[in-house]
Amino acid sequence: MLKAFENPFPEIVTSRLLLNRFQTEDAASVQKLAGDEAVASNTLAMPYPYADGMAEAWIDTHEPGFRGGQSVIFAIRIRESAEVIGAIGLSLQLQYSLAEVGYWIGVPYWNRGYCTEALEAVLQYAFRELGVHKVMATHFACNPASGRVMIKAGMHHEALLSKHMMHWGTYKDLVYYGIFNPEAER
Repeated sequence: MLKAFENPFPEIVTSRLLLNRFQTEDAASVQKLAGDEAVASNTLAMPYPYADGMAEAWIDTHEPGFRGGQSVIFAIRIRESAEVIGAIGLSLQLQYSLAEVGYWIGVPYWNRGYCTEALEAVLQYAFRELGVHKVMATHFACNPASGRVMIKAGMHHEALLSKHMMHWGTYKDLVYYGIFNPEAER
């Protein structure tokens, strides 16, 4: 197990954002933002409707996932106010030196570059602190904005899997992106 998981939960500061651990007090914001149909419809594992207690239960999974080296889930916050605007996380398969990143941003914060800024920071964390070789990500083909975020962060299109995932009663195409650790490429 990496020493990173023995340390306190990481905190990443960017020019406009603070990425850190979710607190129980963030549950109402998570429920409101993630529970928006526009967010849930573009996110595979997002419950909809987002019932009372779900956010607290989700937040309670973060610490054990981190301590076990299985995941790192960050709250995306506005740096100046510490207001929660979304989430970004890594699902880790460290035995393969692989991570998958996923994210969501609340609708009031779309089209401001926050997601790209958070993704760039988390990719750096994955490569520098966790030493993974590759980070991958997916998005539904019907959500090209997510693919643009991945491209802006330096990820590359790898595959389109047609009618790959059942989501809300419809088979959806899934688009894969990936990026290799730039230090490993030298």
